[in-house]
Amino acid sequence: MTNRQLKADIKKLLKERNAILLAHNYQRDEVQDAADLTGDSLGLSIEAAKTDAKVIVFCGVHFMAESASILSPAKTVIFPRMDAGCPMADMITMDGLIKMKEEYPGVPVVTYVNSAADVKAVSDICCTSANAVSVVKSLKDAKRVIMTPDRNLSHYVTRFVKDKEIIAWDGFCPTHERLAPEDILKLKERHPDALFVAHPECRPDVVDLADKVASTSGMYVFCRESKDEADRTGGCPCGPGKDGERGHCP
Repeated sequence: MTNRQLKADIKKLLKERNAILLAHNYQRDEVQDAADLTGDSLGLSIEAAKTDAKVIVFCGVHFMAESASILSPAKTVIFPRMDAGCPMADMITMDGLIKMKEEYPGVPVVTYVNSAADVKAVSDICCTSANAVSVVKSLKDAKRVIMTPDRNLSHYVTRFVKDKEIIAWDGFCPTHERLAPEDILKLKERHPDALFVAHPECRPDVVDLADKVASTSGMYVFCRESKDEADRTGGCPCGPGKDGERGHCP
């Protein structure tokens, strides 16, 4: 069966089941081509919740399907591959977080949305990579904050939040962690006029080299709207960050 025939069969079945097919941006091209919606994990769950579909088919990893179920409790969520997990999400457990909370009584927990539902359940508030800085700043009375599970996102937040101690869970995304400064510098030598856009899940020394740091959806927006050399030197269309760091505006 060709991809075209398979796609037609998928569309037919989706219509029969009143279903919507979601594909994360990290999926293979042919999976995204068959999807009704593509995007980042939380954005997909939010958009799916707005539809009249009774069934959500989520092509992503386990925590993404959980998020869809949380936001659409009346819908059936189908997860095609139960073994599709996120190594970073697997680096923290509910019991582990409960133990950490006991070590730091009264300290609020901010958990990255890229984590399992049971971990979210014992957290105080969740954040995305796009709003992590704002979420931590919103905890006005807190002098210390636990952030889970990504130590790199936690470090990124410390660049902008100077009045709180960030206690980071020692987890990370292995794919982002593998990216090293020397890899970026080699590419910059080959493409000296190219912009470098990084995700805050990258290591701090990689973030330091970026012209722009953004969430997955933010990367799309930046690359789509970037037009000239001013973007490279300014780092962000809205200008320098509040703490004066170019290209790191939250």
